[in-house]
Amino acid sequence: MGIRCRLCGSADTSLFYSGEARSHHREFHHCIACDLVFVPDSFLLDPAEERERYLLHENDPAEEGYRAHLRNLLDEMTPLLEPGAEGLDYGSGDPPVLAMMLRERGFRVDCWDLLFSPDAAALERTYDFITCSETAEHFRRPLLEFERFDRLLRPGGVLGVMTQMLDDWSHFGDWHYRFDATHICFYSARTMQWIAERFGWRASFPRQHVAIFRKGAGR
Repeated sequence: MGIRCRLCGSADTSLFYSGEARSHHREFHHCIACDLVFVPDSFLLDPAEERERYLLHENDPAEEGYRAHLRNLLDEMTPLLEPGAEGLDYGSGDPPVLAMMLRERGFRVDCWDLLFSPDAAALERTYDFITCSETAEHFRRPLLEFERFDRLLRPGGVLGVMTQMLDDWSHFGDWHYRFDATHICFYSARTMQWIAERFGWRASFPRQHVAIFRKGAGR
């Protein structure tokens, strides 16, 4: 038996990769049940260290390259939404560029971010859609986060997740995504499909690193 999986709780896990200096000498474990690769608790940063690392991100709303990156998610989400739909940008960052871009397209958007916008009131509403861009890789308890999404989404609601994914873990050793010390969960399409089945959602993968979930209309 291995370390219990961060997502599904299975103990059918094993040490998958031992990192070198550029991945902070961390261990990465793989879950057979849901295909998640994850970092054990002993390698987690404290909140102050995490915040310091996040502040290094340059999320400039005027920078076209960054906006183009966010459009990978945005352009897949907006055709699925009714005009004026109400949404939540979960893990919105500082500044909340994706929320800004959604508002530019006529949507009403609340923001929530553990470090930069911990607005409890935003988690007491329900929404037509939720965006979660470059955030799921930071989840310490991902199942609880996806359970929260299920509660926050109205029937028929849409969840858009953008995080880098691998479908062939043999490439993990060459993957830059593991170098970031705040990245502790690594997903594949199979992992995302496990999540969809867990909550009775429909999943699709319209672009690389983008997963779109649709909640059932009767739930």
